[in-house]
Amino acid sequence: MTELPTTTDTRRPAFGAGRVLIVVYGIFAVAATARATVQLIRDAAEAPLAYGLSAFSAVVYLVATVALAHNGRRLRVVGWVTVLFELVGVLVVGVLSLTHPELFPRDTVWSGFGSGYGYVPLVLPFLGVAWLWWSSPRRLSQANG
Repeated sequence: MTELPTTTDTRRPAFGAGRVLIVVYGIFAVAATARATVQLIRDAAEAPLAYGLSAFSAVVYLVATVALAHNGRRLRVVGWVTVLFELVGVLVVGVLSLTHPELFPRDTVWSGFGSGYGYVPLVLPFLGVAWLWWSSPRRLSQANG
């Protein structure tokens, strides 16, 4: 019986700014989850779209946190999809919450472009995209090669 060749992963895990970004994503995952849980338990019928959107954004932040923390090829793709989806979501919900406030009678994490969270939800996906591009193993290997 032949043994499969073993390979070691020599890629660096997130470091410096990447770790800070992952921590911020993790904080937002916890904050959005807590907010959505309280809203859905206490007042689900009051604003189901807004509160459901808060729960959905919590899932997006959770998946983004895991994907950004992992340096594997598949989770990098998940990271790109999640962070770009987050960017589109915060822009669309931000615009709709200002132009059609009746759709969001209560605030969500992404309402008003994340104004309730100091606009961090608006800035975060741009930082996520920048980190994913900057830390790309393919880009780094081309730059070093």
